[in-house]
Amino acid sequence: MFKENPLPIILFSIAVIGATAFMQYQQPEYSFFDGGYIIAILLTIFLKDDLYTRIFGVTGLIFTIISVYYPNAAEPDVQIWMQHIFSAVVIVMTMTLVIYLKRLYRSLEREERQVNALFEHATEGIILTNGKGQIILVNPEAERLFGYEKHELLNQTIELLIPKRLHNKHEHSRAEFYKNPGNRKMGQGRDLFAKRKDGSEFPVEISLSHFSDKKGQYVIAFIIDITQRKEAEKKLLHQKEQLESITNDVRKLNTELETKVEERTLILKEALHELERSQLELEDALNKEKELNEIKSRFVSMASHEFRTPLSTILSSATLISRYQQGEEQPQREKHVKRVKDAVKHLNDLLEDFLSFGKLEEGKVETKLEPVNLAQLLEEVEDELKPSMKEGQSFNRDIPETITCTTDKRLMKHTLINILSNAIKFSDPGKSIHVRMVQDNGRLTISVKDEGIGVAKEDQEYLFDSFFRAKNAFNIQGTGLGLHIVKRYMNLLGGDIRFESELNQGTTVIVSVPCSSINGNQ
Repeated sequence: MFKENPLPIILFSIAVIGATAFMQYQQPEYSFFDGGYIIAILLTIFLKDDLYTRIFGVTGLIFTIISVYYPNAAEPDVQIWMQHIFSAVVIVMTMTLVIYLKRLYRSLEREERQVNALFEHATEGIILTNGKGQIILVNPEAERLFGYEKHELLNQTIELLIPKRLHNKHEHSRAEFYKNPGNRKMGQGRDLFAKRKDGSEFPVEISLSHFSDKKGQYVIAFIIDITQRKEAEKKLLHQKEQLESITNDVRKLNTELETKVEERTLILKEALHELERSQLELEDALNKEKELNEIKSRFVSMASHEFRTPLSTILSSATLISRYQQGEEQPQREKHVKRVKDAVKHLNDLLEDFLSFGKLEEGKVETKLEPVNLAQLLEEVEDELKPSMKEGQSFNRDIPETITCTTDKRLMKHTLINILSNAIKFSDPGKSIHVRMVQDNGRLTISVKDEGIGVAKEDQEYLFDSFFRAKNAFNIQGTGLGLHIVKRYMNLLGGDIRFESELNQGTTVIVSVPCSSINGNQ
């Protein structure tokens, strides 16, 4: 509307106003000459600037008012006033209407430019098809994706962009979609492929939307080339296989460690060297998968730290044992043999955590429900942990004499060992550990309260994350996997685990699992 040359319109409007003013002066008793001013105002609808509309409107209004005072002997003054006042009102309303219409058009034109810019500069390929599946509109990104010019795609069926082997299936799907149209978002578990002009195929992700008007039904397709994403997924699968291979190596090391201490020491050193080398190789390949990268880094860092201490103990004790060859030096030899055994047990516990974590990640942990006497199981766990208790530490038990539930004995035993050993490990000598069991409303609740170092508030939200160690626990042996594994076990059993802790005041860990007695009593 605003692209016309404004000068002819301005000159014509001036001529119309001039002619109207002259005719009105000659015959002021005819108010219909005021229509010339209205025509001049309406002509300004083709001019972009509102200023011209206001100028011609005000000019027409002034001439209309002045015309009241032109000599007129044929009609009374009151009638002339009424006619010209009406004309003045019409002129003002026309001027206002023209300005409103011009602003409305400018708004529509601005929105149209924005929509066109969005369509033309979109980073996704956009294709519009009609009810027959014919392409009626494409954007530049779609042209780039498929290698066609715009005129080569228009009026072609959408099957032009689909591999030939999929034509029949797609035509059927397209017909079904038109019968029951609906919006489909990106990535709904479908592997889709498109075909370029040169015949090459590439994976795509497509989102569909539809609308209808009087002319028929239309479908809008938003297309993204996901070739790079698919390549990244292949790399990720390859990296996962490498990580599983490393885990299998660690399992093999665990078996060999049970035969000879010297052989275990050598194999563990080689495994650490392999893990460190593998870390460097995997860092570049796994940089796009943040979560796996973080897990690997934490694993290598923790493993190298936790393995180094017991290995150093074994090496130093083995060296010292070789020096004690006299019969009266037997106590010294026994002392270092005990250190070696403790170090080996610690290594075995570390590897058990790794194996449990690996099985959970692979989904290979299955539950075996059976009647379990929880009171008896707790006694067994306490007996196993007594050698690791510090001087003066003791268990304070508040449990029924017998409490039997149908659950997985192995997972429950691992859970009890973990939370009780944590209470022992993070408590000072002479402190008590309070254990309480309650069965109520079909659930068993076990709480373990210690008087240890506690957990800082800023660390509490990460306590169940894999490989996480609280800031005040870095100098205490551990993998950071124990509570994470227990959390996963609770999920398998339909239970939950939570805790309450205050720094330097102690921690209470609360475990709750489904429990029904053998005889049906709660």
